[in-house]
Amino acid sequence: MPFTHPMLEEINLLLKFPLGSLRQGLKIHHDADPAVVDAAKRLFDKGIIDQVDGGYLTDLGHDLHEHAQILASALSNSPAQE
Repeated sequence: MPFTHPMLEEINLLLKFPLGSLRQGLKIHHDADPAVVDAAKRLFDKGIIDQVDGGYLTDLGHDLHEHAQILASALSNSPAQE
């Protein structure tokens, strides 16, 4: 299943959450890009974040953030030289 544009928006927003502390979150302001606001709502509806406007990552959110970081890191590496 390929990533859809809304999925990519959700992943990009997920990657913006700080992981240095469980007490750090993210606030999506009402005047933010509508795509970001919509992505936050979808992440909230899926139980990935605890507030519709950001808040904190849930346990599921922390797990997904870790996987998203691994995927982003793997895809950003240069291809091996042959």
